[in-house]
Amino acid sequence: MRVGIGYDVHRLSPGHRLVLGGVEVSSPQGLIGWSDADVLTHAVIDALLGAASLGDIGIHFPPGDPQYKDISSLVLLSGVKDTLGEKGWRVANIDATIVAEQPRLKDHIVDMRQNLSRTLGIGLDLVSVKASTSEQLGFTGRGEGIAVWAVAAIAGEKDEGI
Repeated sequence: MRVGIGYDVHRLSPGHRLVLGGVEVSSPQGLIGWSDADVLTHAVIDALLGAASLGDIGIHFPPGDPQYKDISSLVLLSGVKDTLGEKGWRVANIDATIVAEQPRLKDHIVDMRQNLSRTLGIGLDLVSVKASTSEQLGFTGRGEGIAVWAVAAIAGEKDEGI
């Protein structure tokens, strides 16, 4: 078994979509990025890649590469799942925390968990997504961006103990 941690942040700006865990959330501001800027899925990707010692999201899906322009980050996550499988790993569980002052995310959490669970081919009970604020401190507190911390556990395919 291995564990990895992922962190990602994207800047908020009017005129952009806000996508988190594959869910489009109604908001006057969205996230800026090369793909769909899904900061939650990006942090999960980095946690999984880190657990398998396979680098980070930028190595596998470089920003500026035209094939990834506006792509759904769930497609990228599916590719990471396939890569892990090729290396003999399977996802054991995911735990992520979204840090944002606005919008309130509680009504979208289950949908985010379902999208991540379905994409990774694991049970919903193995995917945790939480939302928190930073008490109006720092760039997230000022509403300049959204940050996500994620932890992922992976296990060898032959490990039956998980």
